[in-house]
Amino acid sequence: MKIATFNINGIKARYAALCDWLDESHPDIALLQEIKSVDANFPREMFEDRGYNVETHGQKSFNGVAILSKFPLEEVVRGLPGDEADEQARWIEATVVGDAQAVRLCGLYLPNGNPVPGPKYDYKLAWMARMEARARELLQSEMPVVMAGDYNIIPQDEDAARPQAWKDDALALPASRAAFRRILNLGFTEAFRARVRGPEHYSFWDYQAGAWQRNDGIRIDHLLLSPQAADLMRDVRIDAEIRGREKPSDHVPVWVELAA
Repeated sequence: MKIATFNINGIKARYAALCDWLDESHPDIALLQEIKSVDANFPREMFEDRGYNVETHGQKSFNGVAILSKFPLEEVVRGLPGDEADEQARWIEATVVGDAQAVRLCGLYLPNGNPVPGPKYDYKLAWMARMEARARELLQSEMPVVMAGDYNIIPQDEDAARPQAWKDDALALPASRAAFRRILNLGFTEAFRARVRGPEHYSFWDYQAGAWQRNDGIRIDHLLLSPQAADLMRDVRIDAEIRGREKPSDHVPVWVELAA
C-alpha cells in the first residue's frame, strides 16, 4: 500500500501536474492539502476516472484537505476534534482495508502560525495540542495509523538549507518543535527520518529568489506512523524532482509503502 502526502497549493492551478504525478507514481492513496476549493467544486471526476475514491473537506479559497484512494474509504471524519468553533478545513480521517490490513488515515494541513507572536501562532499551538489528544485516541485503537500532511514544522536544523533564516519563524521555534516531538514521543515514527539521515532532503522550496535552483528548501511534509504501521514500512521517499516541472506546487509528494 503506497500512501503519499502532497500539498498541491490549489487544485484549480495544479490539477494537470497532480494528474501527471498520479499517472507516473501510482500511489494507492494520496492525501492532499491546500485544495483551496469547496467540496462541490472539487474536480472529483478526473480522479474517479483513474480509479480513485474521493473524499474532501474543503473551504473556499483557503486550506482544504482531501483523500484519493484506490480502496474504499470507510468511517470518514472531517475536522480535528476538540474545538467545535474551528471552521478551518485542515483535517480528514478515513479507514481503508488493504490486501492484508486495515489502516486508519489522517490527512492534515497544520497551521503556519506566522506572524509570531500573535493569534495565528496561538492557534497553531492550540491546534497541535488538539492533534496530540487525537493521536492519543488513535493509538488506543491498536491499528495501523498514518498521520500525514503538511505539518508546517521544520523538525530540526538539518531539515532546512539555511536554518538560521528560520530560527524566529513559527515553523522552527522551540515551542513548535517541542509540540511536534510530544506527538512523536507518544510512540509515532517519522517515516522519512527512520530510513534517511543527513541534510539536503527537502519537501518545500519557495517560489521566490530561485529557491529551487539553489536547493534552498525545507522539509515540512511528514508521515507519522503508529507502531503497528511502522512495523509494516517497506520504503519511503520524497519525489523532489517534480518541483522542477512546469507550474509546480511549492511542495512535492512524500510517500511511504506499507505491507498492508
